[in-house]
Amino acid sequence: QNGYYYLWAFTGWLCNKNGKSPLKNRTKILFAKKQNPLLTNMMHKHVLITDYVHPGLLVGLQSLGFSTTYAPEMSREEMARAIIGYNGVVINTRCAIDRAIILSSPSLRWIARLGSGLDIIDQEAAAEMGISVISAPEGNAQAVAEHAMGMLLALSNKLVQADRSVREGQWLREHHRGWELNGKTIGIIGFGNNGSAFGKLWKGWDVRVLGYDKYLVNYGTENVTVVDMETLLYQSDIISLHIPLTPETIEMVDGTFLLRCKPGVILINTSRGKNVNLQDLVSALRSGQLGGACFDVFPFEPPSLGNEDFKIAFDELCEMENVVLSPHIAGWTVESKRKIAEVLLTKIRLLVD
Repeated sequence: QNGYYYLWAFTGWLCNKNGKSPLKNRTKILFAKKQNPLLTNMMHKHVLITDYVHPGLLVGLQSLGFSTTYAPEMSREEMARAIIGYNGVVINTRCAIDRAIILSSPSLRWIARLGSGLDIIDQEAAAEMGISVISAPEGNAQAVAEHAMGMLLALSNKLVQADRSVREGQWLREHHRGWELNGKTIGIIGFGNNGSAFGKLWKGWDVRVLGYDKYLVNYGTENVTVVDMETLLYQSDIISLHIPLTPETIEMVDGTFLLRCKPGVILINTSRGKNVNLQDLVSALRSGQLGGACFDVFPFEPPSLGNEDFKIAFDELCEMENVVLSPHIAGWTVESKRKIAEVLLTKIRLLVD
């Protein structure tokens, strides 16, 4: 049908105790494409879901009267062809929506972003077409904060190398002597949902926490002191980025920025890869201006898609022992999956009421 085979889903979470679905609309799971993936004759209240979501989001959308097509493995190219006729679409990083896609989607009324980071959506084009754009940064803020802290603890205690050496049959205690966070100063750049959640985690630790946000006022807390950018860079032993990707913040962290920091500073980035000039980062690590780095995000994701200059810098980064890396999974927890669904449903309900 319309270039796709469909499986009508009646899993346990869609059924009541009698085994019958209590929902008016069933969920179509898109699981095998033919040559023509264009979907036609869509209902006006039909939603395309292009990534894995908590089942509660499907149930909630259906309770609002939407019919849902669940295509969690759909590529961006497939989405661009299939989106015609849909009233709403749920996306993640893999399926960015640009002006061309928006202009070719006359039925689209809203775009829901799983998590935060609206840089993957052309918001100007959406506004021109009267399309609402919503996200759920509240849903994964705790997960992002805990991931950032976890990466820092792994770095300071050399856990990645220690784990690898034990698995290889080695027992190198002195080689893996770490350092403590006690008495350190932690600087947080960006104090929105993620930055403020990261700040809260340090309550009860014997650390000093500084915060800077260019666009907020009166955001200090009992354990976070608000300072200007220069003070934060000069005094922080550890700096964690919690900023969006905008024209202003693209490669905000470059060689000049890093030279303004305290020598030997540790940099954590769970924001966006393009917030940092990777070549300058590697140079600073090589020189010792940076004492270490914890990076969950990169200018190209996956890194295999990067250009030659990026790949050279990334390969060198991977060889460094004072670096902890992860594949953009800060915010990627069982709990955040549920909370993101709840946040999006609340916001969608306000749109349709």
